Amino acid sequence: MTALGFSCSCCGEVHDGLPFAYSMPAPVYWSEEVAGLPGSFLAGEQCVIGNEHFFARGRIVLPVRDAEEDLEWGVWVSLSPANYQRMLDVFDEPARVDEPPYFGWLSTALPGYEYPTVNLKTKLHTQELGVRPLIELEPTGHPLAVEQREGITVARVQEFAEIALHQRGTP
Repeated sequence: MTALGFSCSCCGEVHDGLPFAYSMPAPVYWSEEVAGLPGSFLAGEQCVIGNEHFFARGRIVLPVRDAEEDLEWGVWVSLSPANYQRMLDVFDEPARVDEPPYFGWLSTALPGYEYPTVNLKTKLHTQELGVRPLIELEPTGHPLAVEQREGITVARVQEFAEIALHQRGTP
């Protein structure tokens, strides 16, 4: 890696910058087909499918041990109807930071992992107004959960950048 970018192991070129954040536009279950169902919508921070499945957007933060900033995955988690409603009830309230975490299931397929990331157990922690919730993974042996606990290196951040640049599963 250089100050201006990194030398790509896939194509040998030097790419500008090194992204430390990726965001998935919708839960893995969203499609054009479900978009047309009654009671379905996809908005910036919430998604509902058929008035039965409820999702919220949040951030999984992976500490980067050898860098000044952390890697952030913008992800979606499913919530129970009761937790989703509670989240909506306090969405615009400053006191939402005092909410207990909401249980959810990770509803995003992240690239770069040998094992699927969909349906990992999570806790959604609301943040102050204007800040997306933090997503805490259940402390299992899944590589994503291990990376959240133990951190990653800049070399791993570069792996994700190469996946994004060369379409090996888009972050």
